[in-house]
Amino acid sequence: MSLAEALLELQELTEQLRRDCPWDREQTTKTIVPHTVEEAYEVADAALAGDDAKLLDELGDLLFQSYFLALLLSERGAGDLEDVARRVHAKLVARHPHVFGNVEARTAGRVRENWERLKTDEEGREGIFHDVPGSLPGLLYARKVQLRARAAGFEYPDVAAALSDLESELAELRAELGNEPAPETEPDPRHFEELGDVLFAAVNVARRLNVDPELALRAATDRFRARVGRAEALAAERDENWAELPLAEQDRYFDLAKEAGP
Repeated sequence: MSLAEALLELQELTEQLRRDCPWDREQTTKTIVPHTVEEAYEVADAALAGDDAKLLDELGDLLFQSYFLALLLSERGAGDLEDVARRVHAKLVARHPHVFGNVEARTAGRVRENWERLKTDEEGREGIFHDVPGSLPGLLYARKVQLRARAAGFEYPDVAAALSDLESELAELRAELGNEPAPETEPDPRHFEELGDVLFAAVNVARRLNVDPELALRAATDRFRARVGRAEALAAERDENWAELPLAEQDRYFDLAKEAGP
């Protein structure tokens, strides 16, 4: 089967499901988008894990999401999958003048600069932060805003300066610390603001190091989760309940778990 045949069959299947499946018939853009976001994260997880079989499967799920959303567009007379494909094709050609034109860009950084400039020209942006989606997860939202500021030249000269700013924000947070609030109570407004500044500065450092903060945090969380699981198992091997141990003993098992793996 050719690529064209496979893609056409998927289109026909999407249309049949929309017609014949009670669940698919009821879906709208608003009800589908949460599934689209979830599938995108599952693609990212599979890619980062290096699991090619899972990546192949998850990419299919994400592709179906594109087909379904394009079908909803078609029903509203706002376009269809062919329009989607032709528009992205034209956009990619226009934004790669170093490939399809006479512009010179020998580094990835220069390509990115050209990309941002072309987007600004094409979209007729008004203001630096025009069309930055407010629905992005917090870390990605901060990174996107910082990238727009960089495109306007508002940027620390190097990662050392960004790290210095992070240290400064941490110092400001420490200066505001008093008694720790009781669980499940509203935070001190000063703590809320200063911690937000710390996180924003940390995203800036991550960006300068070419680290996606969302993926880095997820990876760190996964490592912590795995290490606590190993610590619990190590304690169980000695007939101890890790959750009931004093903090010092929990920490000892946690350190052993760290030594046992990533």
